Amino acid sequence: MEEYLNTRGRIFDIQRYSVHDGKGIRTIVFLKGCVLRCKWCCNPESQEYAIQQMVQNGKTKTVGEDITVQDALDILEKDRRYFYRSGGGLTLSGGESLVQYEFARDLLHGAKASGFSTALESMACAEYCKIEAVLPYLDQYLMDIKHTNPQKHKEFTGKENSLMLENARKVAESGQTELIIRTPVIPTFNDTDEEIRSIAEFTASLPGVTEIHLLPYHRLGYDKYVGLGRPYPMGDLEPPAKEKMLRFKAIVESTGLNCVIGG
Repeated sequence: MEEYLNTRGRIFDIQRYSVHDGKGIRTIVFLKGCVLRCKWCCNPESQEYAIQQMVQNGKTKTVGEDITVQDALDILEKDRRYFYRSGGGLTLSGGESLVQYEFARDLLHGAKASGFSTALESMACAEYCKIEAVLPYLDQYLMDIKHTNPQKHKEFTGKENSLMLENARKVAESGQTELIIRTPVIPTFNDTDEEIRSIAEFTASLPGVTEIHLLPYHRLGYDKYVGLGRPYPMGDLEPPAKEKMLRFKAIVESTGLNCVIGG
């Protein structure tokens, strides 16, 4: 057995038969741990690397499990025919997948060696050497760009964004993977015409990048905060209206990019 198949990582969920977060039918492996604390995070159980207890539907469940690369590949193998027919495969998500970059690297390696397509959902908030480690095994990088203003980014996520913007350019210039930028559209954070235009113009400046996904804010993570005994940071804010999202789509497309709402 190849040694990398024994690499262990900590996950909090595996979602099969997803049609989001990459091409075709995907199996999404959610990794524990994140360096940001986005106020709108819909997976608050992902933020801490530690194994936690969370109440859901009146029952306490353990959130967090240590598995090997081989364990994950055994699950992927069950869906091989769906991947083959749809062009799907493995997507790594989180949290921030690069917090556990060695496990991410080896799982992507194993998936590629098994003939599966690979995608990574990440904010690129890591030293570039860690990103370089996963790029040889990556078909598609779904990278979050949340804002272009460093201070506002820090106010809502806990960190400013210069490293992430720098890494986005480095990944684009490497030409090693298809890079798609994804922007969560969050009320009071980045939901103005000017802010969306700034993100779109930055994206359009990245060599080889042709597509941006606008992901409207939702409140689906609210019950998880309750289950973890934490206050919900976004209060009673409502998702952006359809008309606003369509206006943002037109703004993005005016920069020459393809724009998808959702994805």
